[in-house]
Amino acid sequence: MDYFIQLLLAIPGVIIAMTFHEYAHARAAVALGDFTPRLMGRLTLDPRAHVDPIGLLMLLFVRFGWAKPVMINPRNFRKPRRDDILVSVAGPAMNLFLGFIAFYVMKLSYWHYIDVSPITYEIIQMICVCNINFAIFNMLPIPPLDGSHILRNLLPPNLAYRYQSIEQYSMLILVVCIVTPIPQYILKPLGDFVIAIYSILLRFLM
Repeated sequence: MDYFIQLLLAIPGVIIAMTFHEYAHARAAVALGDFTPRLMGRLTLDPRAHVDPIGLLMLLFVRFGWAKPVMINPRNFRKPRRDDILVSVAGPAMNLFLGFIAFYVMKLSYWHYIDVSPITYEIIQMICVCNINFAIFNMLPIPPLDGSHILRNLLPPNLAYRYQSIEQYSMLILVVCIVTPIPQYILKPLGDFVIAIYSILLRFLM
């Protein structure tokens, strides 16, 4: 029963993480000159435009899922490689920002003795955790995750072509990540690092 309660409490965090992540990609692409996301109805915070129902269920039950990817056309960018990097960074950056906001609200309620119900506090905590994990996972350099777009555009053309060739094995790599404890060795240390950065930032804000 506790497991299913945790799943229910995680739903708002997962939906918020997915929606804002994809919206940030769309907003960045349009700002940089590619109007494809706007034409495809992705320039909205309506979760229905961004959340893939199957991907949501997979994320909740298997801890690996996906949202509807924002389609872009890099040829519309003035500087395709640079702008593709900026669009790729926008999603995880938004997640880290939302994670910080949730972390700030949690600490604010604790420091100022604000009466928050345990369920509400748990939901806010899950919003923080989901956004941090979503940012870290998407920055992994595994195609087609955001991290792979960034690395590909930073590599020299000949190396970028070779690197892109591993995309055919990306599903196998992701499956290995699901069925092994590898993600825990990545997500937890990096998640703890992000929380430490949040704590440092709060000292400057409070």
